[in-house]
Amino acid sequence: METKIFLNLAVKDLNKSIAFFTQLGFSFNPKFTNEKGTCLVIGKNINAMLLTEEFYQTFTNKQICNTATTSEVIISVSLEARDKVDEMMEKVIKAGGSEYMKTQDYGWMYHRTFLDLDGHHWEVFYMNESEIPEMS
Repeated sequence: METKIFLNLAVKDLNKSIAFFTQLGFSFNPKFTNEKGTCLVIGKNINAMLLTEEFYQTFTNKQICNTATTSEVIISVSLEARDKVDEMMEKVIKAGGSEYMKTQDYGWMYHRTFLDLDGHHWEVFYMNESEIPEMS
């Protein structure tokens, strides 16, 4: 059996979240989609379940994170080229997301950070693994 990762994220407005990520170019798995949640396909074996806050709460006794003041997770997604990182950020801003931190360029890795409509922290990056400096 192939291992798959399903991140679970609480969202305030499922339809707005679907529209936001659709504008970024992501797709959804209809087998895992209803009025309570949807499955955002990030990669072949990586997905994010976007769940309404009410439905998300049925899976935990803990309080849902206030993303305005607390970091719950940083979701990092690699892209195939540096210009794709900038293109994704243009889509993020156009779709209503916000750039969160200053662009980082290490030569071998280039990344930018954004917050989605619910304040979840995402990074998109390009990394040339052949140019990673040796650790000393």
